[in-house]
Amino acid sequence: MSLSHFDPLASLRLFEDAFTRVLTEPQANRPWTPAVDIYETENELVLKADLPDVDLNDIDVRVENQTLTLSGVRKFEKEDAGKGFHRIERAYGQFTRSFSVPNSFDTENVGADYRNGVLSVTLPKKEAAKPRQIKVAVKA
Repeated sequence: MSLSHFDPLASLRLFEDAFTRVLTEPQANRPWTPAVDIYETENELVLKADLPDVDLNDIDVRVENQTLTLSGVRKFEKEDAGKGFHRIERAYGQFTRSFSVPNSFDTENVGADYRNGVLSVTLPKKEAAKPRQIKVAVKA
């Protein structure tokens, strides 16, 4: 009769190893989703997307049926592959993000600016949606 050691954490360690491998291996098969902040001011809706190392010609901004869509591609430079990388963690490839735009914003006058790897998209509020002050008359 032989005794064997029972390790109740063995399956957990197996999961931990698989999880660690997912985090350390290249993300070639996983889609890239750039981070986005969206905020509203008194006069407009502003969307800011982090798109480092994305060429301006590889970015597409569209508005259709009250949906704002950002798409593009961050390319992995083939000539850099021979530099002896020890680790490649940044994601590359195509991305698409879509956002519903409330009817109170003017989708005909969208503005976009790309500076320092950040895409800023602005949609002005329609005049009817802007806050306005109403004077109250006091009767004697």
